[in-house]
Amino acid sequence: MKSQDLPEGCVAHILSYICTPEDIVRLSLVSKAFYSAADYDTVWDRFIPSDFSSTISPLSSSNSKKDLYFTLSDRPTIIDQGRKSFQLEKRTAKKCYMLSARDISITWAPTQGEASQYWEWKSLPESRFQEVARLYAVCWFNITGQIKTRVLSPNTQYAAFLVFQMIDASGFHHHPAMLSISGSATS
Repeated sequence: MKSQDLPEGCVAHILSYICTPEDIVRLSLVSKAFYSAADYDTVWDRFIPSDFSSTISPLSSSNSKKDLYFTLSDRPTIIDQGRKSFQLEKRTAKKCYMLSARDISITWAPTQGEASQYWEWKSLPESRFQEVARLYAVCWFNITGQIKTRVLSPNTQYAAFLVFQMIDASGFHHHPAMLSISGSATS
């Protein structure tokens, strides 16, 4: 039996179990049977996190699960009153969260409305968040961030990255940055 002999719904069900999102897009370009099946909600429903509606308010522009998947993977969605972003990694459908500078604790960072000789809060048009923290000069600093474990997927390895832009930086060139990640019992 050839794949084109199977009903589209059956092909869609099979694709949802054996393919990554990247595979489905690639297969839909080479076969009419896969092209039609790739539009079925059952294919894309497996790649959309089951808890996404509790994390992200419903996206009204999404008419199908495929549209919703590409909406969630094409660009970050700002959540938690602008303090975090959520996005699906396009090739694998893995969850990606980013904490804004306002959602983490930075040593010597000024609080709202306070001035600091070390930091300032600044708006940058290229940032996904409303404000970023700009460091002037310190001899050391500590950054602490938290994310509730209930929003993470079980049995999944996660990585943590510090995303920053260096402009006329000195210090980092001479001393390596140390990073540690730890968990707590609270969710």
